[in-house]
Amino acid sequence: MALNWKLVIDSDNAAVLADFWAAALDYTVEDPDALIGELLAAGHIGEDAVTEHGGRRRFRGYAAIRHPEDPFDETSGIGRGRRLLFQDVPESKTVKNRLHIDVHAESEGLDHLVARLESLGATRVREVDRGPAGHWWIMLDPEGNEFCAA
Repeated sequence: MALNWKLVIDSDNAAVLADFWAAALDYTVEDPDALIGELLAAGHIGEDAVTEHGGRRRFRGYAAIRHPEDPFDETSGIGRGRRLLFQDVPESKTVKNRLHIDVHAESEGLDHLVARLESLGATRVREVDRGPAGHWWIMLDPEGNEFCAA
């Protein structure tokens, strides 16, 4: 039986990075508001564990996105399929990623994809053209994490 999984990405500002990647991948930002309300009402967490971003309550230091067609828990908003979780960490990024995301162009083509990602806050680093083996751009998300647009 296949296991559920999530890719966890360290961040400086989880909510902002989740917004970028949700827009880049056309994913849904998870909404934990109902769960936060239940936990606050029961006294399991305090207000210091909660922040607001984009008009919604979120857990301080955490934000997640999920594929819009995958199942999710109605109360917690947590996806049960393709999911990225962003968590704030005290240290900043210092070296190249050992794992990265490849975003594939749709029918509009690579130039359109790269331009759209730049409009969301990504930065082009280097174009790679290996002919029949592939053509892509190495890019950086708003926090400097490498990814490829192919």
